[in-house]
Amino acid sequence: MRRLFILVALSTACREPQQFKEPVKLAGRVVDAETLNRGRHEYMQYCRACHGDHGDGKGPAAPGLRPPPRDFTQGSYKFAWVLDQKLPRDEDLVRIVRNGLHGTAMLGWDVPDSTLADIIQYLKTLSPKWKEDDAVGDPVVPPPDPWGDVRQSEAVARGRLLYHGFAQCLGCHAAYASKQEIYDAGKATLGTGTTDFRDAMYLPEIKDSEYGVKILPPDFLFNELRSVRSGTELEDLYRLLVAGVTGAAMPAWNPVTLPNKEADIYALAYYVRALVRMKGTPAAEELHRALAAQAGFTPPPEPPAADAKP
Repeated sequence: MRRLFILVALSTACREPQQFKEPVKLAGRVVDAETLNRGRHEYMQYCRACHGDHGDGKGPAAPGLRPPPRDFTQGSYKFAWVLDQKLPRDEDLVRIVRNGLHGTAMLGWDVPDSTLADIIQYLKTLSPKWKEDDAVGDPVVPPPDPWGDVRQSEAVARGRLLYHGFAQCLGCHAAYASKQEIYDAGKATLGTGTTDFRDAMYLPEIKDSEYGVKILPPDFLFNELRSVRSGTELEDLYRLLVAGVTGAAMPAWNPVTLPNKEADIYALAYYVRALVRMKGTPAAEELHRALAAQAGFTPPPEPPAADAKP
């Protein structure tokens, strides 16, 4: 009997204390203490190894992971797919956990629905940003694809023009066109051709982030380690373009700022998807060879101004 008493006492002493005594209001919703305590217990089982005891991204496995695990205390999520780069909805967090993030240590997790729901509520307690009633953003809802299967090649061509011209994606990502083509794309979409090229324009440019690490934007023709983290289906890419990547150098593209609004967002998505699908093919190798062997570029002379004297 004495041995049984000792075992029960030790078990009670080692049991994880109940951190939450009262309900907590998170993003305008009151969450009961029981849910949060369950979520904390389940977080320690599933998430602690990478994201740490305190959710700061400093778990025991973190030193060996690149990119590093998310620091939940910052309340910043790169792939939320919501407007105005606000905090994600529960559905967005479920998507990230279920699908994982390509090219990272965040694999897709098959966690029971009820367990995942509890973990998500607990995660919100780790950053004060969740205490604001309007902290969560409205979802990016893709409209119907205006191009369709019949006009795919036209959409890719338009996206290629926007990528190297109006949107200037090659300022961070790799370029996939010759200098003459890039000049022409700028002329066609901005009215002025690009003549100032990055030295390593056929490689992505390392950028600062608010996560304390440098970020290398994807090279869509490189390899799986640089693939698009949150998916490469058209609607995935549409949401990513409109939402942007919070905390990184990837801005949110408001369709209103583009010449043809939603059609141009879809065109960019078509072009990026085409690049990803080309990766590792003979066509990708041929493109790289052609760009490396291109002739020197001399900007064409600008026409004289209308009021210039002869």
